[in-house]
Amino acid sequence: MKKLFDVSMLKFLLVGVGNTLLSTVIMFALEGLGYWPSTAIAYVAGAVMSFFLNRRFTFHSDEVLWKAAVKFAVNVAVCYVAGYGLARLVMGALSPLNPLPAIWWERLSKLVGMGLYTVLNYFGQRFFAFRRRGGGA
Repeated sequence: MKKLFDVSMLKFLLVGVGNTLLSTVIMFALEGLGYWPSTAIAYVAGAVMSFFLNRRFTFHSDEVLWKAAVKFAVNVAVCYVAGYGLARLVMGALSPLNPLPAIWWERLSKLVGMGLYTVLNYFGQRFFAFRRRGGGA
């Protein structure tokens, strides 16, 4: 059985730093649009950058470009809805304990969503989107 965590995780995190910086700036610059539009636009921009860097640099994928792009898009969409949706549910359940102004509670919710998204996205990219044709990751 292959290790769940290897050098690809370090490379993924490195790419993720750049991706997160870009996404965070866009997300908070567009927060006037609301929770879902600001996070969606930010993640589309970050996803384009992430696709090209993770495809070659992180996972050394030999998958056909269009197939990898479709699988990557499905993975990002599922991880986005799952991560941010779960963050909204958890933060909503915790809202009676909220000592923060509403805008800061929403920002904290976005940060929780980022964390959940990142974990789900690593495994989705490694074992689904950029899986090597030879069966390895």
